[in-house]
Amino acid sequence: MRPDLGFYHPIVIHFAIGLITGGVLLRWLSLTRRGAFAGRAAVTLILLAMAATLVAAQSGEDAHVAVEAAPGISAAVRAHQLWGERTRNVVLLAGGLELLTLALRGRSIVRTMSFVSAGVGLLALVCILQTGKLGGELVYGHAGGVGIRSGDPEDVARLFLAGLFRQAELDERAGRTGDAASLLELAAQRFPEDPAVQVRAAEARLEDRKDPAGALAVLERLAPTSDDPRLRFRRGWLTADALDALGRRPEARAVLERLRAEFPENTRLRSRLARADAGPLTINRP
Repeated sequence: MRPDLGFYHPIVIHFAIGLITGGVLLRWLSLTRRGAFAGRAAVTLILLAMAATLVAAQSGEDAHVAVEAAPGISAAVRAHQLWGERTRNVVLLAGGLELLTLALRGRSIVRTMSFVSAGVGLLALVCILQTGKLGGELVYGHAGGVGIRSGDPEDVARLFLAGLFRQAELDERAGRTGDAASLLELAAQRFPEDPAVQVRAAEARLEDRKDPAGALAVLERLAPTSDDPRLRFRRGWLTADALDALGRRPEARAVLERLRAEFPENTRLRSRLARADAGPLTINRP
């Protein structure tokens, strides 16, 4: 049976793009008085691009199988596929013309055919730009292939987590803080061993749910985060916020003092402690 080339599509397509671009540029250079030396290189690159484009088109067909299973993405897949096929056909035409120039070498018609090939090559570049644009929209606008191509559960989990976090950010900006908190709580349930997820969920409990006790419970359950200074700082800052909201200001001050010992150059921390000396602590995002 024929192997599935879908996994290699991003690699192969970039080879095809580079080869056809270089071949077309060399073909146009070969048509100038000082660029006759570039003719053979142009033929070589365009023929290699023809082979790479055939493999890229087949690998794209294989990659679409997993991508099209996602809802609402089929139209974007078909548009990308259509322009990919157009690009393949134009590159094949350019390669065929280059083969003819080799077969008819020494005849007067070869220069005319080289001009035609150069023009077809420019058309191929236009097709590549459109295909690439649609491919970018498919991947970055529709998450086509991201996390699902391999079928690895860890890849799918990362895709799911990224979706939860991005939607929570949008909900917060739109003022839907309850919806944002619900998504982050779901993330915390699905990824209980991820300290960054837990800290973000605690922040949502504190600021969106107005539940400092719940936020503090999440933060206190966390394992040490010694390998990530920024996460340690954020955890301590939110712990102080939660304690302060619960009226436990001496404990909040003690947490901030420990943070100052570890991060003595943090100006925002020093400023917050200075304000604390003048009055009650205030809850702020780090």
